[in-house]
Amino acid sequence: MPVFQNLLLFFPTQPICQAAYQNDFGQVWRWVKEDNSYANIQDGFNGDTPLICACRRGHVRIVSFLLRRNANVNLKNQKKRTCLHYAVKKKFTFIDYLLIILLMPVLLIGYFLMVSKTKQNEALVRMLLNAGVEVNATDCYGCTALHYACEMKNQSLIPLLLEAHADPTIKNKHGESSLDIARRLKFSQIELMLRKAS
Repeated sequence: MPVFQNLLLFFPTQPICQAAYQNDFGQVWRWVKEDNSYANIQDGFNGDTPLICACRRGHVRIVSFLLRRNANVNLKNQKKRTCLHYAVKKKFTFIDYLLIILLMPVLLIGYFLMVSKTKQNEALVRMLLNAGVEVNATDCYGCTALHYACEMKNQSLIPLLLEAHADPTIKNKHGESSLDIARRLKFSQIELMLRKAS
C-alpha cells in the first residue's frame, strides 16, 4: 500500500484538498501523480473534492491541472454544490479589496488588478463549462450557478452561463428563479439578459 494511502486513513480532511485550497500546486501534483484517483477524492469534513477546493479560492492553475487529470466536474459536496457553484460565488478577498483601494490612485494599478481578477474568474468558469459541468445543477437550496451569479450582480458570468444553456426559469426552494432574483434586486440589465434567454 503506498505511503499516501496510509496517510489518507487518518485525515477526515484530505491533504490533497487542503493543498488545493491553499494553492500548493506541488503537493496536489504529488498526490495525483501517486494515484490519479486522488483527483476525485472527497474529504470527510464537507465532501469537497480538490477541484471544489481550488474553485472556492479561484486557483486557476490547479483547476486546469485537475481537469487535465480527468477530475469529475459534476461531483457534489454535502451542500450538493459542484465546482461551478463555487467558481461563480468566488468574491474578491479582503486583501484584494485592500490592494485595489490602495493602488487605485497609483496609475490605475488597482483598476487593472480588479480587471485581472475578474478575467481570471471568467477563465475559471469557462474552463469548467468546457469540461462539461452540469450548468443547471442545483444545490441543497435549489439554487443553480445562475441564481448565485444574479445575486452577486455578476454581469460578466451571466452571459457565459446562458451561452452554456443555463435555465433562468429554474426555481429554488424559496420559489425564486434567477429572473425573479434579478427583478427583486432591481438589476435591469441582468433582467433583460435573462428575459432574452427564457
